[in-house]
Amino acid sequence: MNKGTAIVGFFLCFLAGMGLMWGIEHKQGPEIEAESSATGALNHEQGNPPVTAADPMWGNADALVTIVEISDFQCPFCSRVVATINQIKESYGPTKVRVIWKNNPLPFHKDARPAAEAAMAVFAAGGNDAFWKFRELAFRNQKQLTPDNFKKWATEAGADAAKFEAELKNPKNKAKVEADIALARKIGATGTPAFRINGVTLSGAQPLPKFKEVIDNELAEAKKLVQAGTPKAEVYIKRSQANAKATPERKEPDKRQQQEDTTVWKVPVLPDDPIKGPKDALITIVEWSDFQCPYCKKVEDTLKQVMDTYKDDVRLVWKDNVLPFHKRAKPAATLGRVAYDAKGDKGFWDAHQAMYESAPKLEDEDLEAICKKLGLNWNQVKKAVEDDKYSKKLGDSMALASDLQARGTPHFFVNGIRVKGAQPFPKFKEVIDAQLAKAKALVAKGTPKANVYEEIMKEAKGPPPPPTKDVEPPPKDSPSKGAANAKVIIQEFSDFQCPYCKRVNPTLAQVMKEYGDKVKIVWRHLPLPFHKDAPLAAEAAHEAFAQKGSAAFWKFHDKAFDTQGTPDGIKREGLEKIAQELGLDMAKFKAALDSHKHKARVEADAEVAKKAGISGTPGFVVGKYFISGAQPFDAFKKVIDLSLKEAK
Repeated sequence: MNKGTAIVGFFLCFLAGMGLMWGIEHKQGPEIEAESSATGALNHEQGNPPVTAADPMWGNADALVTIVEISDFQCPFCSRVVATINQIKESYGPTKVRVIWKNNPLPFHKDARPAAEAAMAVFAAGGNDAFWKFRELAFRNQKQLTPDNFKKWATEAGADAAKFEAELKNPKNKAKVEADIALARKIGATGTPAFRINGVTLSGAQPLPKFKEVIDNELAEAKKLVQAGTPKAEVYIKRSQANAKATPERKEPDKRQQQEDTTVWKVPVLPDDPIKGPKDALITIVEWSDFQCPYCKKVEDTLKQVMDTYKDDVRLVWKDNVLPFHKRAKPAATLGRVAYDAKGDKGFWDAHQAMYESAPKLEDEDLEAICKKLGLNWNQVKKAVEDDKYSKKLGDSMALASDLQARGTPHFFVNGIRVKGAQPFPKFKEVIDAQLAKAKALVAKGTPKANVYEEIMKEAKGPPPPPTKDVEPPPKDSPSKGAANAKVIIQEFSDFQCPYCKRVNPTLAQVMKEYGDKVKIVWRHLPLPFHKDAPLAAEAAHEAFAQKGSAAFWKFHDKAFDTQGTPDGIKREGLEKIAQELGLDMAKFKAALDSHKHKARVEADAEVAKKAGISGTPGFVVGKYFISGAQPFDAFKKVIDLSLKEAK
């Protein structure tokens, strides 16, 4: 894999759905794994991806839905998705769902490859049951992936010790891992975990509802095939091939596509940015980072090597990019800001070093110990966290990262040249040497050393403008909240069954609190076709609006999202229950649902979205600017402020 694989893997885990925010509890893992009744012969080499008897399997070979899990024993995101897979096994059972394991040990996880080879040896020595028990033990003890533990876990999993030792030396198990890696590369599964559900791609540690959406849809399609006469054992081949045809085959990018970003980006260094190194250094490295990010911690040794090698020619500038699923990153960033305010650059970098030495232990007691060690006031840090004292500084830093497409952490700009991820020293050296030559040329032409970075930034490229969408104005019969004469209209295209639409609601509440009468939110219906309960829920919510106006609609909206995912939830019975609680005219309400009175109105909104190129939910048009997905408050703030400025 290429040198950017590390950060690609991270992006796939985070950007594809931010599944880690869901915190699914791991229950009954060992018991569920013990139920792995893999039965029946395998003949699915024509599947996409192919499945054979060489793959560890949970469930029945003729299960209607096949989940191919492409994973890495050292990946923390793979570990966290174990609970979700166990819930799937428990919910659907082995006749409906089977799980297939394929290896993709990433090159920067040094213990992942030995663990994968050991797992294949366990499979060869003890079969499916032994493999899944070994998998459970390995993920549960992820920080202890050692040869001695592999032997211990193999025996605990039920594999014969002598057979395991023999299989460890068998080249076929190493070859199996190699073949899995090659397959992952071929199908574009560059990060972990990656899933193919009857051939449908799902990337990253996604929450359970995201898996259920795909599984339930595939179960329905599989049942149609069986009813039409397809043997159950052939369903996976037919469905995975059909889904592969629906998704264009991934082609290897040509060399022009593989070229790295050579743009010189305009990256400002602010007066209150922590800096290490001389102010007149010829090379300025701006780093966006996160104290809880394991890759940020990993790159610290490389950065020290950079500073030691280039000495006075390099300065390092810190900027925060607090990732939302790292719950301790913001308190740590706050401690860093308090240290900077109290003791300047040295205070910050001392705190920076202490926090990375402590990470991932960054709980309050850990931060308090760091404060005591550095002579900082812990009560002052606690109050700053409680008061969100540095929200503007952190928010501005994160917004700039977003503007510059510096997604994920760590992310660097070397005199404006982008370097993604925890790259090794040779990569930094390659970029630094090239930029150092250019900087020295500027000095030779008369530019003072202290002005080199400023001179480079004069010709640098600024961030691209936010994307826009041309959307028709909302019709008068659209539910809304906020001032009627608000300067900025936020059109929300949403779906009552979409988990991300539910997740963004607290952010929208923050928007209303911060901006008050300056903004108005208008609801636009966009029930997605694979959410079978969403269309009727949209019609029901619109009937609430028709009967009692926007206030009733938003109450219905809140209750519908509150019940999302419960047994009745937003099915007909649940919708009627909500209507009754709101005191709606139940005769009119039931008649509206029976006759689909508001179906055309809902479809009209969906057609507007289609014309504008909005296909996913939630989607927001803020003035003319477009926000895709459940973005954080800072993403909204940026375009709202821009829209307000333009409105003046």
